[in-house]
Amino acid sequence: MEENFCFEPFIDKNSKILILGSFPSKKSREVNFYYGNTQNRFWKVMEEFFNIRIANDNNSKKNFLTAYNIALWDIVKSTNIKGSSDLDLIKVDNEINDIKSLLKEYPNIQKIFCNGKASYNLTTKIFPNLEIIYLPSTSPANVSFKKEIWFENLKILKK
Repeated sequence: MEENFCFEPFIDKNSKILILGSFPSKKSREVNFYYGNTQNRFWKVMEEFFNIRIANDNNSKKNFLTAYNIALWDIVKSTNIKGSSDLDLIKVDNEINDIKSLLKEYPNIQKIFCNGKASYNLTTKIFPNLEIIYLPSTSPANVSFKKEIWFENLKILKK
């Protein structure tokens, strides 16, 4: 089984929030950026919340994230899962990203959100002293997704 690695964190000195996913999906790895599956709701939620249009290319997505002070990363640094299933991700040993070092390097981060249960469970297990906010997964596999929870928590960016 081949080993897969996550993306580098997308972050800058002005980032106010960090959104942690679990690990990039196969489609995200193919396009080489976060939330690359067009069925994932992440970019649609951002468009609706900020009332803007984000073109479906990596540069436009990066420009949006920078403009709205949003950092993205994944809790899992490397794994040997084949597909994109978070259930598989939880069952194997994974190398974990060093979230605490990232927070020291970028002290403007005010909130950490986890996109989905796998991200939340892994993050809180490994970093029990960090204040983490759970948000429902934007994955197309999450049939009970509620964007209102995201909207309520993203309000920090409009202050």
